[in-house]
Amino acid sequence: MYFKQLVKEDLGCASYMVGCINKGVCAVVDPRLDMVDDILELAAAKGLQVEAVIETHNHADHISGHGEIARRTGATIYIHEQAQAEYPHKNLKDGDELVLGVAKLRVIHTPGHRPEHIAIAVADTSRSEDPWLVLTGDSLFIGDVARPDLAVAGEEGADALYDSLFERLLQLEDGVEVYPAHVAGSLCGRGMNPKTSSTIGYERKHNAAVAPRPRATFIADMNENLPQRPPNMYTIVERNRGDYAQEEAPLQLLALDALAFQREMERGAQVIDTRSPHQFCEGHIPGGIDVFLRGSAFATRTGFVVSSASRLLLVVKDERDLHDAITQLAVVGFNQVVGYLDGGMDGWREAGLPVEQLEQMSIDELHEIYQGQMILDVRDQSEWDEGHIKGAKHIPYYFLEERYQELDSSQPLAVICAGGQRSTIACAILQKHGFTQLLNVLGGMDTWNRVGFETVKK
Repeated sequence: MYFKQLVKEDLGCASYMVGCINKGVCAVVDPRLDMVDDILELAAAKGLQVEAVIETHNHADHISGHGEIARRTGATIYIHEQAQAEYPHKNLKDGDELVLGVAKLRVIHTPGHRPEHIAIAVADTSRSEDPWLVLTGDSLFIGDVARPDLAVAGEEGADALYDSLFERLLQLEDGVEVYPAHVAGSLCGRGMNPKTSSTIGYERKHNAAVAPRPRATFIADMNENLPQRPPNMYTIVERNRGDYAQEEAPLQLLALDALAFQREMERGAQVIDTRSPHQFCEGHIPGGIDVFLRGSAFATRTGFVVSSASRLLLVVKDERDLHDAITQLAVVGFNQVVGYLDGGMDGWREAGLPVEQLEQMSIDELHEIYQGQMILDVRDQSEWDEGHIKGAKHIPYYFLEERYQELDSSQPLAVICAGGQRSTIACAILQKHGFTQLLNVLGGMDTWNRVGFETVKK
């Protein structure tokens, strides 16, 4: 049997290949759009024909590559009968089996994260008919379980998840290996471990989310302190459910000189500056939003502050960054990146166009002069609850567009996050709304805590 895990750390996504070397066939499970080339190149290198593409569910955080693989290989797409998929496919139901040489894949219906969700128990029949591993999709993670609120009410999802975990997955033998569709970095759970595999026995013993408890307690626990939902999730689900054969060709990306770039801005396109926070603070295009490409969760953070229907313009450091930015944005549903600034900020300056700056402040400087009413903390709720600066105001950066009126634009405002990336996004949003006395705090709460400055939890 052949088995391969492929992980993309930006969104914490894992895809899988499983098949039979002797027969030269395989299935691909949960392929992400930007992983298609890697998957097909690996299949060719191993002498494997992709005969099946299996989706454990309609994904809400990234665009799937099932359609592209089907187009390029002729593979059949499989998904649970409750998925309401509009593309050509074969329905799966609980107990169905797919046999690919010595590899036998058995469907386990595991609703909870979504009603159509399945896990796949995999046996190498050259050794045993017993499952060797289970692909758990977004049901059982390493150190966590799925959030229940992305397709139905959280209580309803948690009720179904209870049975999927305790009556289905955790009934497998201790030695069965666990391979989830997400690891740390995903918004589909809360406490996922960066480790990419485990066993049923280890998770049963050490995963606090599956500690035995009454159903009502489990349902309540699963709906406490849920992270923000994946941005553009409804658009992404519909794209993944829709007929891939009908999708429009993407717009041709244009290299725009400064004046052409400015004209596109005047037509309503949003500038996304992918450079580092430090470069952005030194000088940027007024109205641009800085989302650091080489930082954490570039695509997710862009989705939190810009609609997937937006026409985007990019400021990038070089050609490599341009390619990576376009690819990552496509994965979360942005298909209207219409151009990039040819010559970068140097070209913009040479054209004599306006440049905006953002003042920066160190943690030591903040500690020396701060007054609680002048600090804005833009981290997530869970981070705020773990400890924050006394008197600070809390608005997560992805809520600022609708809540900036709560802040006094006539007063200086120090903006802080964990390390300086989200605070730069927040400052850019506030600058768009006329805030001129902003101080972006370098090092963020990570440095504040490391130095040992005081925090409070209420």
